[in-house]
Amino acid sequence: MAKKHLDFSQLAKSIVDKATDQSEDTQNIAPEKNPAAVALGRLGGLKGGTARANSLTPERRKEIAAKAAAKRWGK
Repeated sequence: MAKKHLDFSQLAKSIVDKATDQSEDTQNIAPEKNPAAVALGRLGGLKGGTARANSLTPERRKEIAAKAAAKRWGK
């Protein structure tokens, strides 16, 4: 197999990975999440948007929308 030509940044990263004993195989492993915590966080997220929308007045919603449009279109 032919070696790839690495640029300076890639070479530096490979040296650091070897020096710290980290390989690409071990870096891409995601830690396991607690299913109960995930469910609780999702539940709060689902409730939060609806609760906020219900609590906003039409005037405040209009202010938020105008601010978002101004940012979006660079005005």
